Amino acid sequence: MATETGTGLNPHLRGVTVTTVATILGMVAGVVAALVTSGPDDTVGLIALGVAILIQLPLLNVLGVDVSDFSKKDHLYVAFMTFVLWFITWGILLTVGAFQ
Repeated sequence: MATETGTGLNPHLRGVTVTTVATILGMVAGVVAALVTSGPDDTVGLIALGVAILIQLPLLNVLGVDVSDFSKKDHLYVAFMTFVLWFITWGILLTVGAFQ
């Protein structure tokens, strides 16, 4: 069993943490977008997505993930996962008319 090193989390825990944070913040951004917009044509929902993507690196740093060694692929992964969960969550909420 892998143990934590002095420089951060082991690789498996690091991956789980990054994926969990991206997923949760994407869903939160989708709910916020559904609450603050008037429909799918309202581009204010993109602000919720942008904020969710931007706050992840400081949040991951607080959670013990060393973000200084993130490659472009890691940054794209975080942005893509957040976007996908935002899109799915907001789409479902718009379809069922949950907040209208």
